[in-house]
Amino acid sequence: MQRHYLDYLTDVVSHQWNDAALTDYNEDHEYTFGELAIEMLRLHTLFELLDIKPGDKIALAGRNCANWAVAYLAIASYRGVCVSILQDFTAEDICRLLDHSDSELLFVGPYVWKELQNQQLPAKLKAALSLTDWAPLYTAQGIAMPNNKAWDKAFKNAFPQGIEPEDIHFSADPDELSLINYTSGSTGSPKGVMLNGRSLSNNVEVGMKMLPVDPGQRLVSMLPLAHMFGQICELLYPLCSGTHIFFLTKSPTPSILLKAMKDVQPYLVVTVPLVIEKIYKKNLDPMLSRRVIRTFWHTPIIGNILKSRVKSGLRSAFGGKLRYFICGGAAMNPVVEKCLMDIHFPLSIGYGMTECGPLIGGNPPKYFKARSGGVPVMNMEVRIDNPNQAGIGEILVKGENVMLGYYKNPEATKAVFTKDGWMRTGDLGRLDKKQNIYIKGRCKTMFLGASGQNIYPEEIEDKLNNQEAVGESLIVEREGKLVALVFPDETLTKRMTLEEIQQIMKANLDKLNHLIPSYSKVSNIEVQDKPFEHTPKKSIKRFLYK
Repeated sequence: MQRHYLDYLTDVVSHQWNDAALTDYNEDHEYTFGELAIEMLRLHTLFELLDIKPGDKIALAGRNCANWAVAYLAIASYRGVCVSILQDFTAEDICRLLDHSDSELLFVGPYVWKELQNQQLPAKLKAALSLTDWAPLYTAQGIAMPNNKAWDKAFKNAFPQGIEPEDIHFSADPDELSLINYTSGSTGSPKGVMLNGRSLSNNVEVGMKMLPVDPGQRLVSMLPLAHMFGQICELLYPLCSGTHIFFLTKSPTPSILLKAMKDVQPYLVVTVPLVIEKIYKKNLDPMLSRRVIRTFWHTPIIGNILKSRVKSGLRSAFGGKLRYFICGGAAMNPVVEKCLMDIHFPLSIGYGMTECGPLIGGNPPKYFKARSGGVPVMNMEVRIDNPNQAGIGEILVKGENVMLGYYKNPEATKAVFTKDGWMRTGDLGRLDKKQNIYIKGRCKTMFLGASGQNIYPEEIEDKLNNQEAVGESLIVEREGKLVALVFPDETLTKRMTLEEIQQIMKANLDKLNHLIPSYSKVSNIEVQDKPFEHTPKKSIKRFLYK
């Protein structure tokens, strides 16, 4: 019988009461596991004082920080429903989602509140509390907000003998709604994905079994906690394993990120491919492009020495104690992926989506197969719907991780499930004999060639992104022809004129069209003067470009 992730947290709190659990990196704010548990119970008392009941919706909108994690876990252990909202949404959108989700309480960071305080907040919202110190920022008319003295008194009355490790018993019904996650996608508007405790707990157990960790090891949290990838892989799974988590409370620039890695020395790095691709382009590609390196790279003795040194340097850049390097959210550049596999870097690329909380496929690094998204994770099934001759069709999934549906959107929920209960992912892919999942693209982005061939723009973009001076690219269709939109690599082109960049792109177009089938040839490359707009998982918002 599956355990709730809160049961795992209870065990960890009991055994690691005095060990550090949550730390705001470069800030004087830290919780031990015991302090985390006590603060969760203090927030339970506040919920009771505000007449918040189990099952009520409580929203979270703010940058990553220790208090974000405390509030999230307090909501879950109170059996409330957490509404996680990305702090990058506009104030108008956040206000709209608070209303749509029926949230009665909001924990909000200063960055978000700066703009949100000027909005007309929903009538159902009782109060907004600061993620910095729980101070009330807004109280609805008729709501009596307890002051600190009243709160402390109520807490002491609830626990007159104090709190010891054996007093902690966090749990919840795994079948109850636990989370409504609002996240932007690359092809449309946000939806409220409903996940129960069973989905979250199965995701946590997958992490524990796939990437086992020793208590007390460290991790840097840099992905948005409101996004399911960060929430599971950088908070719930590691914390329930006894990990000490450091939160980057500011935007993680390359210099901040690399310093944090050096200081924290994490056992695990969870990121999107764009991060490692930038490191590769800046630090590895110039060296690996040298003729002498290319000549000896695949030789038995010198090549092994070169690969060992590259691997050692890369591990050192991530703190020196790295055991797992996990990527997700988008496909990795195949050249970068091959290099990491050549040097036996502990790489694994998973496959998932918010609607599965998020894991669908994955593998430990030693079993990872190039260009795949892993095999179906524990308690999940994957099948290909109506495959073509190449075995490619829409990926359908079923299992413990799959969402309950979209909040207050029965039409969208009905559309995403088949009559026999499989969920449509909207992704095109195939399975090999060992059940490795290979993603070919999105159903909505696939183009149909003049003779009926399926054209997957992501495959063309992979090849174009390896060409000279290309930062990012996007393939669009115009009047039956394929056009490539390119934002140049500014580290290489900042001193070039537009005419010089266009000459490079003209040469890139010739190279590209020699690498792809004739039915998918690109007619032109257009240079963009602004970076593409991205979703939080760093995918390009395709629906904005034509």
